[in-house]
Amino acid sequence: MRLRSGLITLCLYLGVALVGCNKPASDNNTSAADSGNSGTAADANSGKDGNESKERREARAERAERKPVVVPSGTSVTVSLASALGSKLSQAGQTFTGSVAQDVMVGQTVVIPKGANISGTVTDAKPLGKFAGGASLQLRLDSITLNGVDLPVQASLRSFSAKGKGKRTAVLAGGGAALGGIVGALAGGGKGAAIGMAAGGGAGAGGAAFTGNKDIVLPAEYALTFELSQPLEVKR
Repeated sequence: MRLRSGLITLCLYLGVALVGCNKPASDNNTSAADSGNSGTAADANSGKDGNESKERREARAERAERKPVVVPSGTSVTVSLASALGSKLSQAGQTFTGSVAQDVMVGQTVVIPKGANISGTVTDAKPLGKFAGGASLQLRLDSITLNGVDLPVQASLRSFSAKGKGKRTAVLAGGGAALGGIVGALAGGGKGAAIGMAAGGGAGAGGAAFTGNKDIVLPAEYALTFELSQPLEVKR
């Protein structure tokens, strides 16, 4: 009886011992797995943080590259007219268009590329008078279109003028009248001379008005240079 009880007790101890040995091993495996998973997650997070840092660096570099560039005052901007302008062709207040004819550089960087669209205004246009007075044409550059945005421009006005030749006109008219008077006198004197003077005067005046002075004309594709009077900030 005692032997049986001892065997039962021994079996119970052995069973408990076996259970105890197996349980820590399971716990150890679980802990190792958890540790491995944690390490993998940490590595993943570390990699993610590294990628984000790289992206931030690239974003900062890109913002630095896109920092506005200032085109200084006094810089020349040459444009090509899209259509003809003139003292007789144009009117004050009329707008005109064209394109930048040459790259505008700041250092080694092209800030305003050739071909960029421009817009301007005719601020004054006066044709020649019939007998006296000069022609005038004045133009203003208003804006340059970059990346779909119209940038306002402050530039000096471009003025053109042509002096009238009033004295030359008068001489030609008087010379025609005198010649007509001579012809009339030779034809019959008196009344004939008066008719000749009138006819000669008309011919002289008409000839001078037609062949004498010329109005100002800037043809299409004419290269026109403006000088910036204020710095121009260009966002890239």
